[in-house]
Amino acid sequence: MKLSKSIDFLIENAGPVIQYRLRKEILCNLKKTEEENLLEQIYQTPHFKLMQRYIKPNGYIGSGAHSWDNWRGVILHETPLQDGEAAARLLSYFAIPKTHSIVVNFVAAMRNKDTLRKEFSYIPPEVERYENRFRGISSGFCLMIIIYTMQAMLGFGDDEYVKPFQSIALEAFESILPLSSLNEITKIRQSKSKYNYPYIEENTSFPCQYHLEALAYTKAWRTPENIVLMTNALNHYNAILHGANPIHVKIGSKYYVPSPLNMSNSPIRPFRADVIDSITYRRLLTEIAMLGVGESVGVIKDSIAGIDDAIGDDGILKMKFDLPHNKRYSPKNIEYPTPYVDVRLEPDYKRKYALECDLTFWAVQFLYLCGTADFH
Repeated sequence: MKLSKSIDFLIENAGPVIQYRLRKEILCNLKKTEEENLLEQIYQTPHFKLMQRYIKPNGYIGSGAHSWDNWRGVILHETPLQDGEAAARLLSYFAIPKTHSIVVNFVAAMRNKDTLRKEFSYIPPEVERYENRFRGISSGFCLMIIIYTMQAMLGFGDDEYVKPFQSIALEAFESILPLSSLNEITKIRQSKSKYNYPYIEENTSFPCQYHLEALAYTKAWRTPENIVLMTNALNHYNAILHGANPIHVKIGSKYYVPSPLNMSNSPIRPFRADVIDSITYRRLLTEIAMLGVGESVGVIKDSIAGIDDAIGDDGILKMKFDLPHNKRYSPKNIEYPTPYVDVRLEPDYKRKYALECDLTFWAVQFLYLCGTADFH
């Protein structure tokens, strides 16, 4: 797809994060002095400076990861960026170099058992979460899934510390290939509780959001056979799911909500300009494209066609935000990089074309990842 007008639009209007990522990752035309200048501009953005306030002497950022905002009336996070996972996502989305001291020290803190234990000891539920941090690693609910994925997003996922998790993630996707429905792995909970969902045992392999993200941000697992495996698994996932399939994971005597690959384990929908499907709509599609599966995955092929329809003659990706069913998940509502939103790279949506730059960069990045972008 020809994107020269989209590139021109972004170069003329985008802020420093998009300028940096566009020229560093996609156009590959960034000189060293220009790179240093853009990085310095990124370091001055409001969210980066806010994140710096939460860095602790031991290198960890914030409190916990994917953790409680408040507990028993006590506010634990001043802002979402005081959560470790949100901080890692900001550093990743802003493409802060893995050699930066903030990133190096953050990863080192995550790999130090004493430090990590301390960072998950500020309220009783976090103590329990740390002690059980490996339970449910195959089924989609455990702390280490998040900790490994945070490191992968920061550029350290192919290290020996994280690499074994790649095999677990691949096995989770491979496990769905023999299934004709989720009923084959779920059990019925004998309870009258409000959320009496079917459940899977903690050792049952089933792919979640973090299995996908860890693979999206790493390379060591990539062989032709594994690419085919992921392609087949993602296509099969959509083939066997019809509507929402909310499930729990049973760990010990308790039931937890896993981090679903897609909302409520429903089919992944391709991009359309008139439908914002879920809270992580575009991000999920991007992470699938990052796997290197190209157009072999059906939702990717259909999304490419959807983007083609949505990019105007001016090169700008346009979405229909005013439709009633789109307001809930509109990217206009995104502020912080939590696990529950798409990616936002522009600091100020009040600035002219800021939202359009975010959407158009997503389209350019997505098509580049799919191998269908033409910049000339």
